[in-house]
Amino acid sequence: MYWIITETTIDMPKAYVDSQPNFLALNMGYTMDGVSYKPDGTDENSRAIYQAMREGKVITTAQVNSEEWKEAFRPLLAQGDDVLAIAFSSGLSGTCQAACVAAAELREEYPQRRLIVIDSLCASAGEGLLVDYALRNREKGMTLEENAAWVEAHVQKLCHWFTVDDLMFLLRGGRVSAVSAYLGTLIKIKPVLHVDKEGHLIPRAKVQGRRKSLRALADKVKENIVKPEDQVVFISHGDCEHEAQALADMIRAEVPVRDVRLSYIGPIIGAHSGPGTVAVFFLGDAR
Repeated sequence: MYWIITETTIDMPKAYVDSQPNFLALNMGYTMDGVSYKPDGTDENSRAIYQAMREGKVITTAQVNSEEWKEAFRPLLAQGDDVLAIAFSSGLSGTCQAACVAAAELREEYPQRRLIVIDSLCASAGEGLLVDYALRNREKGMTLEENAAWVEAHVQKLCHWFTVDDLMFLLRGGRVSAVSAYLGTLIKIKPVLHVDKEGHLIPRAKVQGRRKSLRALADKVKENIVKPEDQVVFISHGDCEHEAQALADMIRAEVPVRDVRLSYIGPIIGAHSGPGTVAVFFLGDAR
């Protein structure tokens, strides 16, 4: 029973994270009004952060550094356990590189142990979905090496599609130009974005109005999902559960998926996407 380690950027419910055996989700921090915090993973905490954002608070985030990765890895290796680490997209953060640095040092310290780090190239519940598959694979008896190979083979099949309600958060993160943000806000343009093969956020389409943006996400699921009857689709949202539920209802009505699960986008991802973000994640032939 090897360990699976990731970060709280998987945006999975606290009850889910706490219930998994031999599993850790390292907590990224954020700063607001000059004070540093660690999210507690609860919906209540996420709601409070989104309310602060709506009130104009600016939140900055910090990645998991190599020392924090070593603090997580070392005790497990020391007690004779092996580790599969699935890291937040290198296209969005340096946390994966930090995990690789930590792992390289510890492999020299514990040469008899196995420690594999995988760049998920995923974000939010997309990373969560990949981790969920890895956890289920382990339950089915996959060895560490077999599971790592499966995850690597499916990274580029993990589809991420999302829309945001407030373009100013994308502007702050450099994802759209100032002109696009201001004009888009004026005429109620809602971008549809995805995470590309390099793990970057990329605008792919523009639609007018919130309902049409949710419709576009449902259409992406219909067009790109493979073997839907075997899949659980993940939806994450930035404190807009009603709209996330509307998207889930569209998908359930039009695609024969096994299930749809909803969760909050936590403060770390939410600080960059803003309140009102809705994202959907599933497996396709390619991203």
